[in-house]
Amino acid sequence: MKKLFFILAGIIAAAAVFYVFKISKFYQQIYTPISNQSSKQTKKLKTSFSILLLGYAGSNHAGTYLTDTIIVMHFDTIKKRALMLSLPRDLWVKFPTKSGQDYHAKINTIYETELFPQDFPDLDTKIAGSKSDAELSKYIIGQITGFEIDNYVSIDFASFTKAIDTLGGVDIKVLKTFDDEKYPVEGKEKDLCGKDEQFKNIEPYLNEVDASQSAEKEKLLKEKPELDELLRNATESPQLAFPCRYEKIHFDAGNQQMDGKTALKFARSRQSVQDGGDFARARRQQQVLDAIRAKVFSVGFIPKLPTLLDEMENYVKTDVSPDKIQRFLKEVTTANDYSLTSLVLSDQNVLTTDRSDNGQFILTPEEGIDEWRSVEKFIKNTIEGITPSPSPATPKKPTPTE
Repeated sequence: MKKLFFILAGIIAAAAVFYVFKISKFYQQIYTPISNQSSKQTKKLKTSFSILLLGYAGSNHAGTYLTDTIIVMHFDTIKKRALMLSLPRDLWVKFPTKSGQDYHAKINTIYETELFPQDFPDLDTKIAGSKSDAELSKYIIGQITGFEIDNYVSIDFASFTKAIDTLGGVDIKVLKTFDDEKYPVEGKEKDLCGKDEQFKNIEPYLNEVDASQSAEKEKLLKEKPELDELLRNATESPQLAFPCRYEKIHFDAGNQQMDGKTALKFARSRQSVQDGGDFARARRQQQVLDAIRAKVFSVGFIPKLPTLLDEMENYVKTDVSPDKIQRFLKEVTTANDYSLTSLVLSDQNVLTTDRSDNGQFILTPEEGIDEWRSVEKFIKNTIEGITPSPSPATPKKPTPTE
């Protein structure tokens, strides 16, 4: 019996060392230290903190680093409260510039802008910080929410599917039956669907044309009238011009177990008649994240941890420091004590729809462009369990995009 005990103890010790090694190796791969961290004064131990989660499509999709998922997780370790806050990608936000000139763009472009600052030379890099630590994203989103965004985690959606498959799928309750007939097929974003020759003819006229091009266009369409519909659809309804780029997806209401690919479609769909738009998508994204959380904390997860870390290390970046990771792990032991509130900022609470000067569909605070006070108050009241009554205001005209 004593010999058996030592054998079991040795196996457990070896397993523990293995897990520590795996986590350490994984962390070295994903950790991007905050560029100005060493210059900051040591702060007293915080009792609340906020983490920004950014999800982007990845290299197999158009708009590689545009963030379809923007979620702030806010934790109060004293009151044991957690908030999962989703921000819509069409939110119109102000970027800091060196020249002081106003520049506004959609919130889903922030991360891509700081990854490639050479494409925006007027960007104030003192605020933006290093492109490895998402300082610009944290700065702007902090102004919107009223939170000091402590850290970020960015995730390529490729890891999203791999993580869920490694977990053996997730259980999600679909709240409403819906179809999406315009879900983009991965890798076919630029497929011409066998219309290569026709597209070659109309390509010069897809954008605005000058007088001479207008005459050429008129002549072409007179000679080949069948191209008129393709040209119109290519600019107004791409799904009609190039149907092979899209697929129809369907979800029935009720409890479902989803693999990674299915969960990703559920989380990214936004063209459904029954449950479409960014706000519905944000709600479904929160459902998927909550399902992943439930699976991670379930019995039997630990044996899958090494495989999960291997799958995700090339697709995740974060600036959460090792000491904060240790603190998070301590909080995990009391995770069931936390009350979790989910919130989606939308035109049903404190936002309103508008158009930018260049015609983009945008969302702004009801009080006007860059007026985030009512938004901050709404978020704070939600955390405190207070039901606010925001009063709509006439939106101001957006600052033109450069």
